[in-house]
Amino acid sequence: MKTNAFVTTEENPFSYQTIVLDEPNADEVLVKVIATGVCHTDSAVIGNVMPTPKPAVLGHEGAGIVEKVGEHVTHVKEGDHVVLGFTYCGECKNCLDGNAGACENFVALNLLGRNQKNETPLHTEDGEDISQFFGQSSFSNYVTANEKNIVKVDDKVDLRYLGPLGCGFMTGSGAVFNSLQPKPGSSFIVFGVGTVGLSAIMAAKLSNCYPIIAVDIFDSRLDLAMELGATHTINSKEHDVVEKVHEINGAGVNYAFETTGVPDVILSALRSLAVKGECATVAVNDKEVSLNVTNDIMRNALTLKGVLEGDAMPQLLIPELVKFFKRGQYPMDKMVKFYQPDEIGQAFEDSRTGNTIKPIVVFDASFQ
Repeated sequence: MKTNAFVTTEENPFSYQTIVLDEPNADEVLVKVIATGVCHTDSAVIGNVMPTPKPAVLGHEGAGIVEKVGEHVTHVKEGDHVVLGFTYCGECKNCLDGNAGACENFVALNLLGRNQKNETPLHTEDGEDISQFFGQSSFSNYVTANEKNIVKVDDKVDLRYLGPLGCGFMTGSGAVFNSLQPKPGSSFIVFGVGTVGLSAIMAAKLSNCYPIIAVDIFDSRLDLAMELGATHTINSKEHDVVEKVHEINGAGVNYAFETTGVPDVILSALRSLAVKGECATVAVNDKEVSLNVTNDIMRNALTLKGVLEGDAMPQLLIPELVKFFKRGQYPMDKMVKFYQPDEIGQAFEDSRTGNTIKPIVVFDASFQ
């Protein structure tokens, strides 16, 4: 079938054009995209930080309605509301152990433009292959995705808000719930309170952490962090963060979550930890970090770990986050601003400057 999509090339990041989309195979689902989030990872491809071959259709925080299912698909049907998550092989040890975010084939399946069959369902009208992104490519009116990408969600909840659960919201929350797993009363600090950091703050609040400290350079973001669950804030342009952390919580905090990838920030996160503390990082960045392993990690028995996609199984975590959202315990709508498709460039710019925490492009303006 033919559909319209934003195709990213070296010359043009957002070329809106007609493409050819393959019909779903037996294990695939055709989804009409209602809305999709804009994420820093998309920007990283445009900026050539990520290895995705171009031309590509980006977008990996899609939400939509099932139009058609392959004959072997049983867990969703036509008309179901779904969120599109990342893709994973389902066969490696980590996938079989319930940690799809650490799939051994994650990079190949999500970033290199082709699925498990070494194919892409996206093509130009001239027959040239277009790279698929995260197994979905949601900057499109329709997508064909493997059933492992598909998460059925409550159709009583506004679908326009839910796409970022497939990446940004899931990454921050999953890092808390699945990777760090703080006990009630544990102290927690977040460096960088954009989408992922604020999601972690909401998860830390649900985990009954105290104190919950938010660090950023923008007072507006810090104000929102307080609204969403932080108990203390630090503007790192105005204060020595490590010094302030020890003023707030004595020997330091039990858990740190770092989202920026900035070398000095990573070191501040480590130095804010108490003995036996843990720091998780999810940053997408190409900057190198220099540290003294003895002084910065070993001496206080610290742990620094990387986390992909919140160490989550999307089919398990996303429905739980929807429940929290529905009950008012996870107010992710306070981070969101909606954009029309022809405003996608502005959505990326507003994300870059921090004017919008989580831009969401609504493809179907008629959706209610």
